[in-house]
Amino acid sequence: MADRALRGSGLGAKSFEDESGIEFAARQEIGFDCTRGHHFTVTFAAEAELPTLWECPRCGSEAKRSDGVVAEVKEGKPARTHWDMLLERRSISELEDLLAERLDLLRQDDDQRATGRHSA
Repeated sequence: MADRALRGSGLGAKSFEDESGIEFAARQEIGFDCTRGHHFTVTFAAEAELPTLWECPRCGSEAKRSDGVVAEVKEGKPARTHWDMLLERRSISELEDLLAERLDLLRQDDDQRATGRHSA
């Protein structure tokens, strides 16, 4: 067993190569400030789309960029309601006619219940 033991280095991710001749990708550091007063920086690739918010590594609260850049407010479409979808299929006059028909049916049903003559 002693002859198979690893000697001279740990089992972690250690590299014995030197960094000469290696060209690192272009990077940029962006500073962030959280609501609790912590400041930290995050390194991004130069061509990366930079976020405006980041989670604070100390407290977990939301942090905003230190350089004052804020997110663009996107114009959202208003939610389509049932009424909007109904108006896409029928006109107001058609809806008024349907409402009148349904109200007549309900009134007839109420009259029949009141007089005791209900058709099954």
